[in-house]
Amino acid sequence: MSSPLILDGGLATHLEALGCDLSDELWSARLLIEDPGVIRQAHLDYFQAGADVATTASYQASVPGFVRRGLTVREAADLIRLSVELAVQARDNIGRGLVAASVGPYGAYLADGSEYTGAYDLDEQGLVTWHRERLEILASAGADLLACETIPSVAEARALATLLRELPSARAWVSFSCRDGEHISDGTPLAECAALFTDLPQVIAVGVNCTAPRHVPGLIGRLKDKPVVVYPNSGETWDAANHRWLGLTDPVEYGEAAARWHALGASYVGGCCRTTPEHIRQIRARI
Repeated sequence: MSSPLILDGGLATHLEALGCDLSDELWSARLLIEDPGVIRQAHLDYFQAGADVATTASYQASVPGFVRRGLTVREAADLIRLSVELAVQARDNIGRGLVAASVGPYGAYLADGSEYTGAYDLDEQGLVTWHRERLEILASAGADLLACETIPSVAEARALATLLRELPSARAWVSFSCRDGEHISDGTPLAECAALFTDLPQVIAVGVNCTAPRHVPGLIGRLKDKPVVVYPNSGETWDAANHRWLGLTDPVEYGEAAARWHALGASYVGGCCRTTPEHIRQIRARI
């Protein structure tokens, strides 16, 4: 089997390690306003750890979210484009790699945890309307591809499939947050959601992210028609009541698990929440 592309790890996790306070509904996107240089440094650290792909700080960035903070629509769009520029600068600094523009779910804008449930106040058409503006901005901002990630519901998957058909020249991967080894967060079978993208040639991979590592082998087995992308979290769980993470997965163990995911068929492998440059370094050492 050929070597996979190694993705980066948790951007917000590393930004916190660099001293950033992300206790804000904009999460890491707040730094696009306050300290863009530290975002560039975080991308560079992941490239230096062995990542082939930098995922931009646009996961929680949206025009409505920035406007709610008091910015104009034009300023908001410029900040979304800046998220791509920072990753491109880091890539150019190190002289290799790709940039994936993060397209986070509607629930990330809501900042209420619904990106892990899909319990939204918008229907499919409402999600199409909400996603369209940011997707168009990111598709034209100079990234190599779009990372439509942490998708929790089949309605949002359908909405993104509709929008990707409107952008036939924009390459993308689509990854879902999953509750177990078979279903995405809203309970829909992963295989059913993945099938929505089978006939879209611009979708280069389908898979899972921000999901417990123990579920990944079973989920890989549900994916048949496209290359597979997997970048689960570290295996820790979020204690929403006390706003803290519980549990720990050692980077060495994570790297060993990543090698198994690759052996099972994953072509794109990386990390999500609570993974660090050391996790990526361990993946690179084993693949």
